[in-house]
Amino acid sequence: MADETSSTQSTEHHAPSSRPHSAHSGPGAGAPRSPRPAGGPGGGPGGRKFFRRKKVCKFCTEKIDAISYRDVRLLQGFVAERGKIVPRRLTGVCTRHQRRLSLAIKQSRNIALLAFAARF
Repeated sequence: MADETSSTQSTEHHAPSSRPHSAHSGPGAGAPRSPRPAGGPGGGPGGRKFFRRKKVCKFCTEKIDAISYRDVRLLQGFVAERGKIVPRRLTGVCTRHQRRLSLAIKQSRNIALLAFAARF
C-alpha cells in the first residue's frame, strides 16, 4: 500500500491548461459549447413528441361576460390547492377575464365563500 500512494503522488503533475485565461472564469467561460441534442427542451432523440396546444380563454369560447363572485364552483377551478389564484399562463384565460376572475375570487374570499388559504 505504501508503494501505491507514493507512486500516485509522484505521477500527479498538472500540465498547464491549453485554455487562455480571461477575466471571466466560471462554468460559462472557455471553449464554445457543443450543440444541443436533437429534440429541443424536454424532447427525446426522436424530435418533438408532444404538441402543446394553444390555450384558449374558457370565458371567451363559452361567451361568458359576467364572472360572478357567487359562482364558487367556477371560481374554484382557478384557485390552486394552497389557495393561490392560478396565473393565466397556466389556465389560458385572456387578460380581461383574468382580471375579472381575480376580482371575483377576492370578493368571494371576503364574504367567506372561498377560503383564503388551505387548511393543514
